[in-house]
Amino acid sequence: MKILRETATITKESTAPRAVPWKVLVVDDEPDIRRLTSLNLRGFEFGGRPLTLLEAASASEARTLLQQHDDIALALIDVVMETDDAGLKLVEYIRKDLKNLMIRLVIRTGQPGVAPERFVIDNFDIDDYKDKTELTTQKLYTSVRGSIKSFRDLQTIELNRVGLSRILAVTPDLYDLHRDKLEDYFQGVLMQLIGICKLGHSGMISTIDGLVATIDGQDIQIRAGAGDFDDSPDGDRRRGEIVALCSKAVVEHQMPPQLRSGAMVVPLRVGEEVFGFVYLEAGEELSESDHELIQIMANQCAAALDNFRLHHSLEESYDEAIDMLGQVAEFKDSATGTHIRRIQEYTRRLAIALGCPEGEAEVYAKASRLHDVGKVGIPDNILRKPGRLTEDEFEIIKRHTKIGDAVLKRSPSLAVARLVARSHHEKWNGKGYPDGLDGDSIPFVARLVAVVDVFDALVSVRPYKDPWQTHHATDEIRQGIGHHFDPTIATTFLGMLERGEMDDLIAAATAPAADHLHAAGE
Repeated sequence: MKILRETATITKESTAPRAVPWKVLVVDDEPDIRRLTSLNLRGFEFGGRPLTLLEAASASEARTLLQQHDDIALALIDVVMETDDAGLKLVEYIRKDLKNLMIRLVIRTGQPGVAPERFVIDNFDIDDYKDKTELTTQKLYTSVRGSIKSFRDLQTIELNRVGLSRILAVTPDLYDLHRDKLEDYFQGVLMQLIGICKLGHSGMISTIDGLVATIDGQDIQIRAGAGDFDDSPDGDRRRGEIVALCSKAVVEHQMPPQLRSGAMVVPLRVGEEVFGFVYLEAGEELSESDHELIQIMANQCAAALDNFRLHHSLEESYDEAIDMLGQVAEFKDSATGTHIRRIQEYTRRLAIALGCPEGEAEVYAKASRLHDVGKVGIPDNILRKPGRLTEDEFEIIKRHTKIGDAVLKRSPSLAVARLVARSHHEKWNGKGYPDGLDGDSIPFVARLVAVVDVFDALVSVRPYKDPWQTHHATDEIRQGIGHHFDPTIATTFLGMLERGEMDDLIAAATAPAADHLHAAGE
C-alpha cells in the first residue's frame, strides 16, 4: 500500500505496549494439583509477560487443547492418569505426531516407581522430571521460569533461522529482484529483527509488532509487517499512524512521544540518503548490543535496497538505449516506430507460447527491437527506393545484418540483440544470409524474429503495396515451414493466429495510421 506522509492522531490506548501471556498447559487428573499449581504461579511474569494456564484432567483433554493452541510454551504433565502411561504417550504424541519440538515438557509424577526418572529421561524427549513431593512453590517457580526462558530462546533461534533462510533465498538474485522478491527480502529482515528483539516465534507471528517501509519522494511503501501491522482494518489504521510518525522521526531526527514505550525507529540510510525505516515494538528492554545488532541489520537492508535501485536504474538505462537505437533505425527507414513495437510484442507472446519464462521472453522481445539497426549504414537512395531493388542493390541491403552486428558488439549487454541483428534473415534450410546458417545452428531468438518480422511485413501497409489479407500471410508462413522457418516456431505462431491471439497487433499494422516501412529484402 502507498501512504502519503501526513499528521496522525494516536490514541492513548495505542501507546501502551501489549503483553501477550505465556501459555502453560497443566495436565493432571487431580483437581487439587491443578488448583495448587494455579495458586503457586499466581502473579508470575517473565519478560514482562504474564501466564495463562490451560488445564486438562486427562491426556485426551490435553490433546484437544494442544490442537487448539499451537503456541503453548510449557506443559506440566502427570504420568498416571486414565492409564498408567497416559502422560508418557502424550509426550510421544506431542513430539512425534504434532512434531512440536518447541514446547517445553516437564513430567510431574506422584508415583515415581511407575515411571522411573532415568528410564523416562533416556526414552522420552522431555526437558525435566519432577516428583510432586519436591515441587515446592519456589521449585515450581524455578522450573517454570527456566522452561519458559528455554522456550523463548528457541523461538529466537527459529525466527533467526527462518528469517535468514528467506534472506539467503533471495540474496543470490539480489540484482535481479522483482517486486515480489523484494517483499520477501524485507519480510526476512523483519523476522530476523523480531528474533533479535525476542518478541515471539515463527508460529506466533501475529503477536509481534514491527514493519519495514521505504520512502520514495513524498510516498512511503510498506514492504513487510507483523503483529498489529497485518492486513486487518485495525492493522491498516495502525500502519497509517505509525508511518506518519516514523517518517517524521527519520527525516527530522526526532522521536515522536506518541510512539509506544519500548518502540524503536531505525532509519534505512546509505550515506546521507534515507531510503526508509524499520519500526519495532519490543516487549522488554533491549540491551545496547541488541541495538547495535539491529542497526547492523538495518544497514544491510539499506545497502540491499540501494543496490536494488541502482540495478533497476541501469536496467531502465539499458531499455532506453535499446529504444533510442531502435528509433534511429526506424526513422532512418522513414518510420514512426510502431513496426518495432509490434515486432517486440509478437516476439514476447511467441516466446511465452513456446514455454520461455516471462523474464527470458522479455529479453528476447527487447532484443527484437534492434533487428534492423544495421540499416543506419545503408544509403537512403537504396533503403527508400519505392520500386523493386536490383540484384546489386539487394546485396547492399543485405549488409545491414553485418552492420548491425558490428554496431552492437561494442556492448556486452546487447549480446542477444546482436544475435537478432545478424541472424534474423537466416533460413532453416541454410539459404539465408549473411552466414548461411541452417536448422538449430541459427540462434533461437533470431528464429523467433524471422517468423514475426516476415508476417508483420506482409500484413503491414507499405508505400508500394496494400496489406496482405491475414489468411494470405498465414499461408505464406505455412509454406515456409521447414524451408524458411523453424517448424516448431512457425507452427506455434500459426496456432496463435488461428486462436486470435495476435489480432490486436494485426489490426495495428493494417490501420490507416500505421507506419510505412520499406520492406526491401524481407
